[in-house]
Amino acid sequence: MIEGMRNSVRARSLTALTVGLLCLLTVIALPVKEATAQGNPLGAVVGVRAEVPPSARTAGTLGTEREGGGVVIGADGLVLTIGYLILEAVQAEVQLQDGKTVPAEIVAYDYDTGFGLLRPATPLNVAPIELGDSDTLPAETQVLVAGPDGPSGAVVVSRREFAGYWEYLLPNAIFTAPPYRSFGGAALIGSDGRLLGIGSLIVGDARGPGETFPGNMFVPISLLKPIIADLKSQGRSAGPAKPWLGLFTQELRGHVFINRVSPDGPAASAGIQEGDIVVAVGGEPVASLSEFYRKIWALGDAGIEVPLTLLKGANGFREVSVKSGDRYDYLKLNPTY
Repeated sequence: MIEGMRNSVRARSLTALTVGLLCLLTVIALPVKEATAQGNPLGAVVGVRAEVPPSARTAGTLGTEREGGGVVIGADGLVLTIGYLILEAVQAEVQLQDGKTVPAEIVAYDYDTGFGLLRPATPLNVAPIELGDSDTLPAETQVLVAGPDGPSGAVVVSRREFAGYWEYLLPNAIFTAPPYRSFGGAALIGSDGRLLGIGSLIVGDARGPGETFPGNMFVPISLLKPIIADLKSQGRSAGPAKPWLGLFTQELRGHVFINRVSPDGPAASAGIQEGDIVVAVGGEPVASLSEFYRKIWALGDAGIEVPLTLLKGANGFREVSVKSGDRYDYLKLNPTY
């Protein structure tokens, strides 16, 4: 499937391919120039493996054996990765570039950003990468993606909001092309050798909504800086939890369709079913995922009643009130965080 996406990129845009290849030749050399300042930043890239029990809430969708990338940050040698790799895991390890594996403790999982943190059981003796400023990263910038598949050149093709179907909203996400296969937890590195983002997804519309252009979505590293202390001390960012309904939704032609409902979640308890269409929140119409989420979150913290107007085919409209929950209470998280 990934190769098919790459072929699509080649067929649709020879210019984009040329830029990607030039980027590959140019950008790989750039971090090496920074070696005198901080060592080669590629040396901070590691692999991440995690085992999740079959009873975990996310086992059915994310699997029980998860692999991806990570990067060593900070003087304390923590490994930053994408959170879904370690979500509900009971065991994790870090794999070094020489093949050595080191057991790791799960330090944090932050749903709002998607970041995850690991603490290796023994020092990795790896120079950490410096954090960059993703807020000033514009489109058309050449970057380097580094993960389990090695380094690969890429271009930032857009910066925009990303709304995930799992009640997730990321402002100013970073979209790159061409696609990188082992995207989960991969490091996005700038020309100055600093970390700009952590890989989250492969997407089909990297350049913009409605445009077929495969690439990757990265979580901007600037979102980490304000919450890093909270992640280390509390296992997630501080502050009240957002209301969570347990819905998996899709935005299509100005409508919010419910594709799946989390078993035993708030929406399921309220009788909401797959196939329902969300028409309004608190009497206010919604036409997009981001609008849907913002209207829910504006009502208050987790535990608030969320009034929804739903539509299902010939059954017409119905009003449903959902007592929202805290997703952290729903997930079967490791007690270490």
